[in-house]
Amino acid sequence: MALLTFDRVRKDYGTKPLLDEVSFVIEADEKVGVIGANGSGKTTLLRLASGVEPPDGGRIIKGSGARIGYLPQRPELTPEDTVLDAVFAGDGPMATVLRDYEKTVHAMEHGDTNPALIQRMTDLAHKLDASGGWDLEAQARAVLDRLGITDLDQTVGTLSGGQRKRVALARVLVERPDLLILDEPTNHLDAETVGWLEDFIQSWTGALLLVTHDRYVLDRVTNRMLEVGGGEVERYVGTYSDYLAAKAEKEMQAEAAEATRANLAKRELAWLRRGAKARTSKSKHRIAKAHELLDAAPEAAGAEIEIASATTRLGKKVIEMQRVTKGYDGRTLVRDFTYGFTRNDRVGIIGPNGAGKTTLLEMITGRLAPDSGTVERGPTVSIGYFDQESRILDDEKRLIDIVTDVAENVKTADGSIITAGQMLERFLFPGKQQYTPVGLLSGGERRRLVLLRVLMGAPNVLILDEPTNDLDIPTLVALEDYLDTFAGCLITVSHDRYFLDRTAEHLFRFEEDGRLREIPGNYSAWLEIEAREKAAEQARTKAAKAAPAPAPVQTSAPEASGEAPKKLTYAEKRELGDVEARIEAAETRQPELEALLAEHATDADKVVEYSKELGALLKQMEADVERWAELAERA
Repeated sequence: MALLTFDRVRKDYGTKPLLDEVSFVIEADEKVGVIGANGSGKTTLLRLASGVEPPDGGRIIKGSGARIGYLPQRPELTPEDTVLDAVFAGDGPMATVLRDYEKTVHAMEHGDTNPALIQRMTDLAHKLDASGGWDLEAQARAVLDRLGITDLDQTVGTLSGGQRKRVALARVLVERPDLLILDEPTNHLDAETVGWLEDFIQSWTGALLLVTHDRYVLDRVTNRMLEVGGGEVERYVGTYSDYLAAKAEKEMQAEAAEATRANLAKRELAWLRRGAKARTSKSKHRIAKAHELLDAAPEAAGAEIEIASATTRLGKKVIEMQRVTKGYDGRTLVRDFTYGFTRNDRVGIIGPNGAGKTTLLEMITGRLAPDSGTVERGPTVSIGYFDQESRILDDEKRLIDIVTDVAENVKTADGSIITAGQMLERFLFPGKQQYTPVGLLSGGERRRLVLLRVLMGAPNVLILDEPTNDLDIPTLVALEDYLDTFAGCLITVSHDRYFLDRTAEHLFRFEEDGRLREIPGNYSAWLEIEAREKAAEQARTKAAKAAPAPAPVQTSAPEASGEAPKKLTYAEKRELGDVEARIEAAETRQPELEALLAEHATDADKVVEYSKELGALLKQMEADVERWAELAERA
């Protein structure tokens, strides 16, 4: 069943249409990802689909009775509402019934005993009974808790922008519409919460229309892709990986077709230059065909960002942190942290929102002083800090002035010298736009400009704080390619699991009480370690529950009972001793292996060797604990 149909839809901004005669259908079982460069029209497409914005031409047809839920990038909530009221302020049918019921009860509590009102309260109660609406508040509390919102009585006006986005996300998820439209839902979510959201969407039984820069989410929850660009929308079947494969095949075919056209045109041009002896109909046809081939220029590809900037020389000493501690309002965010960053470090920093990740970066850069401990930076260190707030931008300044404040010219990685204006063009800021105020830029364009300004300074220590927020996928791909050959130290705070997998070689994870745990490998390696640790913990818990309680002291002869459990045989007694010895040895070896993994994090062969041994050890320990519980109960 078609939930939503775009029929030759057009949307104009200025002289050039953003969407031009666009047609596609979203079926009830489709989960659709929308991709494209910043400014291509992704958000506009979602606003049209949700009904927030009307088309300038064509039709948008909604299926009969279909309910649509929409999460915009910057949701508007009533500041005076409590968090729970804001969640129930949506248009979902159960939320509407629950609000009507509460209003009716409130009226009766204030003395209105109209029989019609009593009957209405009864009817609404029946509706809530039949639909399970009484569980709606419990569902809302559960979703809010997973999104990190625990104080449901605080007013929306006291929340940060990220918290408001999460409340709006909870509202649209609780509504359970037929078509769920999400615009960058993973912004301001930590990696663990993004993982939960991914699982939630995977189990979603309705249709989905999604814009996100998180390529793991795109790949795991979608079965259709829409590529927006140049006023057109092209549809692909399958996941994000399938889209990439189809896109590559299409580009290869286009290159082959262009090579064939160019060869034919070359031969026809040679024929034309020799001249035709007779103007027969055949030769006239060939002349027309030759001109057709010569005039058929290849289709212009969309502009792509080009990141190329040299770094300054970095000495042996980079950044040394010794027993650094920092806290606020009685809470310690970073406790006793010691680490020496090296020249070619690729460090990722992860942890829940509010754990202290940005605080750590601020101390590394020198913007913030630690409460105790020392931070020493080498004499050749040049830090480039790509922060979350875009604090280096002045809305009144022109783009070109923002860049030339750093450098008039820049040396690229290949050794060539280009001007600030040329660098802006490489970052997709054309000539005319370079002389407009920064305040006119979109969120994605601002982030791109900040990134350019940071790189213009030729840093040799690059610090990225949530770099994927508001950057489109093409820009992220270009940034990742640049970081592959970046000749310096890279430190990244990010919730984007794909970006961390591409750029980090080891991680620091914020644990409880401000402690940081070093983890060898990228984010996927951490997930494997975490899964093994959880399995081992569950096995230990299971064994503890299965362990027999101390036998009570008997003051009289026990009463006759049924058949007593069989006692251990001699062989089983020996086995019990062997199992206990293996468990004890494994518990000793496990922290040793974890320490070896951390020590040899940059040695791929050692990491593989110790990871295999640790995996086998945990698997054997789980089996031994289960066998120990079985034998110990009978013993």
